[in-house]
Amino acid sequence: MTTLCLGEALVDLVCERALADGDVAAADAFVPSAGGVAANIATVASRAGADVALAGGAGDDAWGRWLRGRLRDAGVDLRWFALRPGTRTPVAFVAVDAEGEPSYELYGDDDRTVLHALSAHGEEALAASDGLFLTSNPLVDEEERELVLALRDRALADGKPVIFDPNIRLHRWRMRAHAQALANAGAKDALLVRATLAEAALMTGEDDPERAARALLAGGARLVVLTLGARGAILRGELRADVPGVPANVVSTMGAGDTLTGILLARLQLSGYYPAAVAAALPEAVAAAARATERWSALGPDA
Repeated sequence: MTTLCLGEALVDLVCERALADGDVAAADAFVPSAGGVAANIATVASRAGADVALAGGAGDDAWGRWLRGRLRDAGVDLRWFALRPGTRTPVAFVAVDAEGEPSYELYGDDDRTVLHALSAHGEEALAASDGLFLTSNPLVDEEERELVLALRDRALADGKPVIFDPNIRLHRWRMRAHAQALANAGAKDALLVRATLAEAALMTGEDDPERAARALLAGGARLVVLTLGARGAILRGELRADVPGVPANVVSTMGAGDTLTGILLARLQLSGYYPAAVAAALPEAVAAAARATERWSALGPDA
């Protein structure tokens, strides 16, 4: 049983000290780490025992080969992960402010990695998978969006579960309303939607967790996990749970959400996508997310 993850992989170059206002120009040194939301989640899920394949890619350069090696060592299936000649691997310079909030300066080439990886092999990749994970990031570009939404619709038609983490980055979108509409399209009919409260508020117009969760459920999601930072997380839908936050000595929040989603994805897949696995795994996922805030990189040192 394999989950196909659609999305980006990149290299995070992290300044491992707090900087005033998260100003990357004030950094004096950077440490490389594997990054990109889909790659992070695939890595966490694979480490937790799940079979996950990453559809995406990087440049056929030194950083791309380094990144592919890290993903391979984490056990991620790379059949659909391509290194493209003549393309520079995306690199993000990351600065973290005194509150642990990261800021990014991204460099690199064309990031339509899912389109490049699956334009000729999408049906084959989906047929080899039992579930589909995606974020809103590959929905920004029109051509890539058509491919991703077609795969999503085919997965649902074939009875395969869809797991959606909106991971909304408004600076990538021309219009806020466009991000809102397509994030809601990604959430429709998903087995699980995992979102921050801020993302859920953008998608639904509701800044209260209960009302936001109800709105996402009304939009078609079966299960909704909303993460509330230090306050933990709630699960609503076919199952209900409230998990308090776990105390942590916060260094950086950059890996917390990806870690939580990766644990939930792993437990879902290992259970055969049994919904009760989300409720059972949520305390573990919240605890893992808290531990992730105690390190500088999004992933641990073996990434």
